[in-house]
Amino acid sequence: MTDAIPEAVDRLCYRYPALLVDAVADHDPGRRLVAYKNVSVNEDFFQGHFPGAPLMPGVLMVETLAQAAAVLLLGEGHGRASLRGVNAAKFRKQIVPGDRIRLDVQLVRRRASLAWVHGTAWVEDAVVAEANLLMALGPAPCEIHPSAHVAAGARLGEGTVVGPGAVVGPHVRIGRNCHIGASAVIDGWTTLGDDNHVWPMASIGLPPQDLKYRGAPTRLMIGSGNHFREFVTIHRGTEDGGGVTAIGDRNLFMAYVHVAHDCHVGSDIIFGNGATVQLVYVHPDAKTAATGLESTVRFILSAKSTYVDGQVFYVGAAATKSIILGLLILGQGKVHLVRFLVLVRSIRVPGAMARTSFATSRRQRRWIVMLGPLGMSSSNQRSVTVLVSV
Repeated sequence: MTDAIPEAVDRLCYRYPALLVDAVADHDPGRRLVAYKNVSVNEDFFQGHFPGAPLMPGVLMVETLAQAAAVLLLGEGHGRASLRGVNAAKFRKQIVPGDRIRLDVQLVRRRASLAWVHGTAWVEDAVVAEANLLMALGPAPCEIHPSAHVAAGARLGEGTVVGPGAVVGPHVRIGRNCHIGASAVIDGWTTLGDDNHVWPMASIGLPPQDLKYRGAPTRLMIGSGNHFREFVTIHRGTEDGGGVTAIGDRNLFMAYVHVAHDCHVGSDIIFGNGATVQLVYVHPDAKTAATGLESTVRFILSAKSTYVDGQVFYVGAAATKSIILGLLILGQGKVHLVRFLVLVRSIRVPGAMARTSFATSRRQRRWIVMLGPLGMSSSNQRSVTVLVSV
């Protein structure tokens, strides 16, 4: 069954009557694409080619194959694809009104900004045309909605899309292939990497909620591949807190998440709806899923995960810049901070019990954490060792 025209077809720079690809039937990204062109008697070129004997011009047959090749390459993430050369073109049968052309294009090889594609056109079971195409690849231009406001000093990378009503400040730097949703606001000295998605109504890089803040050019640094869902708020740093709020790569911030000033967040972390992050550093190796995370400690280091009765628990160390505070245990979306005042301590975590012991100096501690069901039977216990130096 033929699918509807994909987004890649819509990104072609052609429109009726110059659009010559009607639908895509099969798409193997990076390798092959099968598309269709329905030839109707109403095509403009039939009026003069030829009167009384309408035939589809061979040059348009090559153009049809080139457009199908562009769809294949655009599906690979390229912004633009254009025909650079044609080799070994052969026209084997005439194409007349009523024919349905099946376009089969295959990527032969690709190098830097060039791609070689072999295209074959079929009508029923007969080959009507074929050619080797040389395609030039280029980045997509920025797309800014007419109702969006992008300040003169802002810099947007290739392929970035700014939606209706969005606001981008004069000191903002946005990487390639980012998407800024409707009515989102990005302001201040903010830098976004590539492939970030800011959903509608999110607020990124606004001044911190600190009464001592007096407009200093503090920064917000964001990596690549992050998703900021609706109504997420992320504030830039303060002078007293180091001047930088930093976020890593591939994080998901669900709706209504707030990241306060001077936080440092690592990579591959999921923040649940309404989570609040205050003065926290999440280690890049943590890969934790935090729901409703709220804490006033400065660092979360060396997080590790373990399973108890099918539930995952995350264990990490909490510390200031110079003093280790204790152990963080995250289970069922709740955070428990254990301050080690005794050598052995048992605490209750939702769905489990945790017993901890440690060896300590001022700047290094080794924790052995035993996690198990509420009965703490030895057969179901799980041991996690955390070693931290600050």
